[in-house]
Amino acid sequence: MSSSALIRPVSLSGRSPHVEVGRLVQEMVPPPRFDGVRFETYVADPAQPSQAAAVALLRAFAERKAPQARRGWFRREPAPPAGGVYLDGGYGVGKTHLLASLWHATPAPRERKAFGTFVELTNLVGALGFQPAVQALKDHALLCIDEFELDDPGDTVLVSTLLGKLADAGVRLAATSNTLPGKLGEGRFAAADFMREIQGLSARFTSVRIDGEDYRHRGLPAAPEPYPDEQVLRAALRTPGAALDDFDALAAHLAAVHPSRYGALCDGVEAVFLRGVAEVTDQATALRLVVFADRLYDREVPVMASGVPFDRLFGAELLAGGYRKKYFRAVSRLTALARDAGRPHGAGGTA
Repeated sequence: MSSSALIRPVSLSGRSPHVEVGRLVQEMVPPPRFDGVRFETYVADPAQPSQAAAVALLRAFAERKAPQARRGWFRREPAPPAGGVYLDGGYGVGKTHLLASLWHATPAPRERKAFGTFVELTNLVGALGFQPAVQALKDHALLCIDEFELDDPGDTVLVSTLLGKLADAGVRLAATSNTLPGKLGEGRFAAADFMREIQGLSARFTSVRIDGEDYRHRGLPAAPEPYPDEQVLRAALRTPGAALDDFDALAAHLAAVHPSRYGALCDGVEAVFLRGVAEVTDQATALRLVVFADRLYDREVPVMASGVPFDRLFGAELLAGGYRKKYFRAVSRLTALARDAGRPHGAGGTA
């Protein structure tokens, strides 16, 4: 390969994106991998009648209009409960597919519907402030929250309060959730946990049970073997849209970028190349990497790395702690992206 054919990769560690408030809200849409999902593309298991029943109920929910707030003589009176649905089921039954399908099916303009994970919603509040976040979302017809997290009481109360304000304004709500850590049958039906943790909001939600087999891998998936540093560099130099970084430098840089901007950090990046991936034992660093992994996974960006394999990214103490479900999810997603990098049309065409 001639030197003229080489590509100069960008460095994520050298980027400090500024994101306008409008973009933060506009980007609350289903990830690209769920662009094409619809109720029609959900294949219900005939042996699990609750799956077809869930589709029918969500179709009806999508077609209903939210009640509007009433104006009194001296003040704007809150609307009656707008209604909400909670998709209650184990891993691998298609909750996110159905949640995204609900977003697509709701007959409202794209700018009046929002879809994001619990972490994205808390990041939005952190970036904007509580009242500006309420103002940014209060005129929406629908807010979908995927993976509502029950492992941080402070964030749970914050988001529950936000949702209460939005529901009073007439916004309809839909959610899925993660179970609390340490629960028997973890990953299965979590409706009781969800309703208890959202406290005063529980009356606004109807639980939609979705039965089915749990296809989630209970342990950490085996990650592909890392590549030598030299091979990572060579692949980055011949991959259009490549970002090349040393792992330690990137991990440190993420601390200087608000998590709500991690998506913008990846703008224009088609593949990520990391040198020297090392085990992480600091919880703050680990949680930032979880959010970064989510943004890469949403955008289907392959990751080619040297150093330790991704199934050894988080230290044993972290994996035994209260945020272990987040770390397992991040490992699963990074492992999938690492496998994408090793395919013939993946990062650098390494296979």
